[in-house]
This record gives sequence, C-alpha cells and structure tokens, in this order.
Amino acid sequence: MSQQGDRPATTDDWWGRLYDESARDTGPAGTPDDTIDDRFDSAADTLGGGDDVPPTRTYGHAVDAIAVDDDEDDAGDDEDEGVGPASRPPAWWESPGGRPVTRTPAPAPEPAPAPEPSVPAPAPVAPAPLTPRPRAPWEPPPAAFDPTDPAADPTPAPPPDPTPAAPRDPRAADPRPPAPPPPPAAPAPAARISHVGDSPPTYEAEPTALPAADAEELDQLVADTVLDGARYGTYTLRAASLRGDSARYRGEPRRDALLTARFGAGPGALVLVAVATGARATEGAHLSAADACRWIGGAVGRSHSRLAEDIRAGRRGDLKSGLHRLTDRTYGKLRARAAELGRDPEEYTASLRCLLLSADPDCRTRVFFGVGGGGLFRLRDGAWQDLEPLVPEPSEIRGAPVVGYGSVPTGARAATEQTPEGDRLTMDLEITKAPGPLVEEPVPPPPEPFRFRASVARPGDTLLLTSVGLAEPLRGVPALGGELAARWADGEPPGLATYLADVALRAKGYADDRTAVGVWEA
Repeated sequence: MSQQGDRPATTDDWWGRLYDESARDTGPAGTPDDTIDDRFDSAADTLGGGDDVPPTRTYGHAVDAIAVDDDEDDAGDDEDEGVGPASRPPAWWESPGGRPVTRTPAPAPEPAPAPEPSVPAPAPVAPAPLTPRPRAPWEPPPAAFDPTDPAADPTPAPPPDPTPAAPRDPRAADPRPPAPPPPPAAPAPAARISHVGDSPPTYEAEPTALPAADAEELDQLVADTVLDGARYGTYTLRAASLRGDSARYRGEPRRDALLTARFGAGPGALVLVAVATGARATEGAHLSAADACRWIGGAVGRSHSRLAEDIRAGRRGDLKSGLHRLTDRTYGKLRARAAELGRDPEEYTASLRCLLLSADPDCRTRVFFGVGGGGLFRLRDGAWQDLEPLVPEPSEIRGAPVVGYGSVPTGARAATEQTPEGDRLTMDLEITKAPGPLVEEPVPPPPEPFRFRASVARPGDTLLLTSVGLAEPLRGVPALGGELAARWADGEPPGLATYLADVALRAKGYADDRTAVGVWEA
C-alpha cells in the first residue's frame, strides 16, 4: 500500500522521511477498497504474518492484542490535544501508510489448576466433535494431567515394598473386632385378661340394668361402683366395691357396702375401713349393710383416741375386748332396726369386716376384726397366705365367759383372769344378779363368733380384706390368685383405675358383689 500519488517507499526512503520535517502528512487514501479488513491484513503483514496475530481483535480501543483506530477518531483526538496532522512526523512503529499500529504482548500462559486428589471429578459430558486447529504461539502447551479425566489420579503410586507379604492363613480369626450384636427387641407387654378359667362368665362384664327407684326414698339408692384410696405412714390404701354380674343383669342393687374414714390428725390419726354384705335373698339387704358400716364407724370414731393409742402400744388384749364390745353394740342396733321394720333379725343383718390402720409412720400393726363371712389374705414373697382367724364351733363356746363385758380386774386377780393370748375374762362371779325376764319364745340362735387378728406388717407385704364375693373365687379358683399375684408382684401399689380392673377380674361361676381393700406396705 502507498501514499496518494507517491511511489512505493523503500526502507531507506521511509527512514529518511521519518526525520524529514518538511514532509507533508497526506493521510490515508480514501479509496473505496480501504476497509477495516484491509487495514487489519496490512498490519498483520507488516508485523510478520497472520499466524502470530492473536485471533481477538478490538476496533476503536487499544485493550487487547491489536487495536486499529479510525482516522476520524485520530483527527478528533489531535485537535483536542492541539497538535495538527502536519506537526508530528510518523514514528518508527507507524506503517508507511501513516496508520499507527500497536502490538500488545501476548499474555503469559496461566498455570494449569492443581486438581484435588481426594475428590474425584464428575464424569464429563462428551462434547461435540470439533475440527482440530493449530496451537497458537501464546497458548500454553497441553498439561501432562487432565483434571477433567476421571481416570487420572495425581497421587503418585507408593514405591513397592521389597519385603514380600506373609501368606494369610484362611483359618486365622479376623483381626477386626466383631460387630456388636443388635440389641434385643423389647418384649411386647402382656395383654391384660378380663377373666380366668376355660370359658368366660355367663353374664356380661358391664352393667346393663339399673335398680328400681322410689321417688320418696332416693337416699336409699346405691351406686354400681365405689372407689377410694389414700396414703398414710408407710402404707398405701386402695378400696373398691362393685356390683356383681348377676345383680347387674337383674337390675338389683349392690348388697356390699364400703366405708373409708379417718379420725383425728397427725400421727395419732386412725383409719377405719369397713366392709359389710347384706343377707342374700332378703329385701333391703343393701340397707342393712349400709347401717352396719355407719354404726360401726360411729362407734370407732367416738373411741378413736384410745384405740389409736392401744394400737401403737401393742395392747392386743385391750384391743380385742374393746372392739368386740363395739361390734356387739352394732349388731344390737341392727336387731333393733329389724324390730322397727317388723322383720326377723336374720332378715335384717349383714356380715361385717373391718381394718384399723394407724397413721403413725413408726407403727406397722394392722388390726382386723369382724363378724361373718369374707376373707383376709396376705401376699408375701409372691405367695398368698390365708389369715382368716380360726373360730371355734358354737358348741365349743357355750358356757364360756363373755369377752368384753363387766368390770376390768386389777392386781393378782387380773393375772388369773387372762387367757394366754392376753385377753381378760371380765365376768364377775361374786356379783349376784336378778333373774332375767321370762322368755317364752324360742331363744334366737347365737350369732356368729367374733373374729380378731393383729399382725405386724413387713415391707413389701400386701394385705387384702375381701367380702364373700371375692373370697370364694380366691379360695376356689387358684388361677385368680395367681393372676393377682403376678400383677402385684413388684410391690408397687396400682392406681385406682388399675386396682378396680384387678378386682373386677372375673371367674365363671362367681357372680356376686365384690368388695376388696388392699394395703401396700412400702
């Protein structure tokens, strides 16, 4: 390429013109073929060939490999700086055509990134096939390790061990510790049964019919179930009374009565639990049972201070005689009530069984007394013990002194009027009494003998006082006692709801009312 109207310049001529101040800067020729591509080709030829020219080109700003400025921009810049086109000779790096060409050195090759030996690179996606091209001079040579290759491993292999490994005996045990066995599965809780025996009872387990009610005597109604409990000293009390399956089916009232009462406060307090059962197949049996509990409770409450003192002092003889007297008074009131109603004494009566418990933590004496049928049991060391006191036959007690009546002997005379158990014989043989009234009617049969027992509880014992409805199946169905022993084997008192479910455990052939009082010793 040449200037306008001039011949092609040689090297010497070009060097002379460079320092000739009289030479005129004519500027580039405005030929129609003078395009940006032509200018780039000319600059590439001047610098030594297109193979060494980087492929990136930017026009208008010298930021990358080669920048070619437009003539209009150069003119404008020169005018702004105050330098005209003819005031500056062309520099040695300018092309003969007067177009400045700037060569930017190629950037230094960036080092290949060090691969992470511990994290394998993900498998690359196969790229589309490309046409291979010659490597440019400024491009770095290919690295010996390709981080995109998943099979490449930059970690050098360890040198081989010159000592040969000893052959491993297949019979030798594995040096690694054995894996711990899995923890045993927790045993499933045993299902609580609702009855014992080969077949279920005849009647349904839940109430069906209510007793008939009288609008004028609503106070005589009895609830189907009564539940109570307490804790004093070293014992926990549970008490429950529920209607039997037969009475629930026929709509009859519960014949069992239950009374729990505390008299006094503090260590001198006394707890009374009374269980009464009305005579079977008699009208108003539930009323006679309620009267028996109410009257014995009133008698004990009026004498609770003396009784609590005797229990803590261990005065067994005084307790037996005093409680015998209170029980006889109760049955005397029952006979009087029967006379008021115009009924026979045998029709308006009830069996009565009671427990006296001291609230003193240091006292473990438990006193039982009563008249009539029922049961007294103790669960000790996983086995049941029948504590029902033995009573003599009626023929064996005829003519014997009455216990609990008359004056209290003192001195040497008192020592000769005591039984080996410590009971005092209070009949005064020296006092003459007037003959009693003439009785023309037959003398009523003697009442059932009085029962009394005082025992010292041990930690872990369970004392159980029951009515006839639970005492009979406990004695007649061993499976019932075994099931209750298993449920109460841990010695912990059950909750009220659990205790009620335990007492309601049924057995075929036993459908009477059930009342049970349990005492758990800590």
